[in-house]
Amino acid sequence: MMNANTAACLAGAIVSLRSAWSDRCVLCLMRGARHGLCTDCRSDLPRLPVAACPVCGLPTPAGAICGTCSANPPSYDAVRAAAPYEFPIDALVSALKYGDRLALAPVLGQLLADHVAGDAAPDVIVPMPLAPQRMRPRGFNQALELVQALPRRWLDRIAPTTLERRRDTAPQASLPVPDRGANVRGAFEARRRLDGLDVVIVDDVMTTGATLQEAAAALKRAGAARVRGWILARTLLRE
Repeated sequence: MMNANTAACLAGAIVSLRSAWSDRCVLCLMRGARHGLCTDCRSDLPRLPVAACPVCGLPTPAGAICGTCSANPPSYDAVRAAAPYEFPIDALVSALKYGDRLALAPVLGQLLADHVAGDAAPDVIVPMPLAPQRMRPRGFNQALELVQALPRRWLDRIAPTTLERRRDTAPQASLPVPDRGANVRGAFEARRRLDGLDVVIVDDVMTTGATLQEAAAALKRAGAARVRGWILARTLLRE
């Protein structure tokens, strides 16, 4: 068993190692990175089209509301996504969630924070909850980690216990697109009243919007007047 002096020395070495790498870019490892990304890698990140549906965030001509959202308005009112779910964002998200790279959370969270900093302040910020069955082996909720990077003026509005995932569901990414809505139907429940409030849900990835749809519906049933989605990465569905 490691004695106290050895443990203290090892802890000090780990801290020193982390400090030595703290200014390294997570993509190219160059020094001088700001919030985990150097200037060149940050400028090379893929970007979503400027013209997008203001409701679901998918590209549309001149930024008009898309036909799907016009014909069948979702329970959420607007989506803001920081980047498309493409390389290297997809690789970073995967490393965070499945590779035990928790240190990537503030890097990715800052990308989202920079993107939404100019938005209207919400009354409540809700990280998308994980089911306990998924939380236990992972050890953290990536959405809750992302919100820690939001501007300080909003941190007191983060309410991680507002929304509860009532049952475990299969990972959305493991299912065919047509099956994802049924997979999460009725999976969420608000744990308090939200009458008249503007609520933002934060999540890492949005593909079909089925998870956001169900989460927003639960918040609306609790009285929320408006529900927005702040999403790190948006999948651009292709025909």
